[in-house]
Amino acid sequence: MLSFISKRFGEMAVALLLMSVVVFLLGRMTGDPVALLLSDYSTPQDQARVERELGLDQPLVEQYGAFIVNVFKGELGNSIMGDQSPAAELILERFPASLQLAGVALLISFLIGVPLGVVAATHRGKTLDFAARLVALIGQSVPIFWLGIMLMYLFSVRLHLLPTSGYGTAAHFVLPAATMSLFTIAAVTRLVRASMVDILNAEYIKLARIKGLPESVVIWKHALRNSLIPVLTFMGSFFANMITGAVVIETVFAWPGIGRLAYEAILNRDFPVIQAVVLFMTALFIGANLVVDLLYAWVDPRIRYGRR
Repeated sequence: MLSFISKRFGEMAVALLLMSVVVFLLGRMTGDPVALLLSDYSTPQDQARVERELGLDQPLVEQYGAFIVNVFKGELGNSIMGDQSPAAELILERFPASLQLAGVALLISFLIGVPLGVVAATHRGKTLDFAARLVALIGQSVPIFWLGIMLMYLFSVRLHLLPTSGYGTAAHFVLPAATMSLFTIAAVTRLVRASMVDILNAEYIKLARIKGLPESVVIWKHALRNSLIPVLTFMGSFFANMITGAVVIETVFAWPGIGRLAYEAILNRDFPVIQAVVLFMTALFIGANLVVDLLYAWVDPRIRYGRR
């Protein structure tokens, strides 16, 4: 296990290094940051001064070296908008909101998707199976932005039950979390059903039934445990995507998360913030996958990492 963890951390470091190169080069190719900071009436002397302050007068290799050093220090640059706050501070301010929303949506997806998948697998070819698969199909077909607007119109505009936007109370979580979780519920349902159908035909499940164990114990204790392995793969990766990729949902519901921060930075061509968000997204995604790999050994004792 130790060798596996060391190997995965090494791979994570290489991936982050490669992503830092991509982010750095894109930041230099997409425009002149000096022109964004200065007005149209700035003098060549002003431009030269800002270039020296930003280190843009140095060779590209030296600029990248300084960029990496600053990343390790947690200095990801300052926003060019407003009071020019540090990009790292902006991310840390927005991260809790995205984390909370993704956590609630993931919990909803798990609590609904897993039972639906189990019911579909245990009633294969019957009405309940058809209904569960229909729900999954609808969930993966409905556009997220359309669903969010429709839920907002129904529960906020027409029924006046929930707030349309904002952040701070439990009521504010309902609509964005429900919107975010629909696709995940559908995916979890299909994953659990497919995995459970295969496992229910396994020899150890047949043996458990021959021993006279109650069907509920066979399904919910023995079969479900191994059926969760593909679900963990999906949930771990999608949790990171929920946090960093919910641009549409956070924009529709005015949710102050990282997705909305990235959207605002792109609109304003705020390259330091864009660079910081992309690096943060990469680290979060890779870290989530590492956690998933470690969970494999706990879910399925047959898996042994670091051994041949």
